Amino acid sequence: MYDRILLPTDAEAGTELATQHAIAVAEHTGAELHLLYVVDSDVYDSYSGDEYVHEFEGLEAALEQIGEDALGTAAEAAHEAGLEPTTVVRRGRPHEEILAYADEADVDLLVMGSTERPGEYRQLLGSVTDRVARLASRPVTIVKTPVDESA
Repeated sequence: MYDRILLPTDAEAGTELATQHAIAVAEHTGAELHLLYVVDSDVYDSYSGDEYVHEFEGLEAALEQIGEDALGTAAEAAHEAGLEPTTVVRRGRPHEEILAYADEADVDLLVMGSTERPGEYRQLLGSVTDRVARLASRPVTIVKTPVDESA
């Protein structure tokens, strides 16, 4: 049913369940697993101006390192399951890059994590997962992780 599965990760807490799900589906179907991290251009583009040159370079490098670490963790879990994932880091607006990569790699399924937040919080901020699910032309599985409100 699935030949290629895409798991975008944002290196946030709660992505473990989505990672486990994507790996399980890839194992079950024999699909290729693609792991993607997008360095959010909106984050580092907000630091324009000469006084921020050094911080900008440091911020972009730090975001890329966070992504490499997140991909490494997900790839390690995939390797333990006997999979050989493809890992990719991109720069841009996350939902746009996720959708573009899904088209380029011709994936059959996107598996995305989502942290369950109160309704008002989600309405104010939205999420990359929401945008991808609305705009994708292929199936999207959303794996929800509850937030411990006491933490």
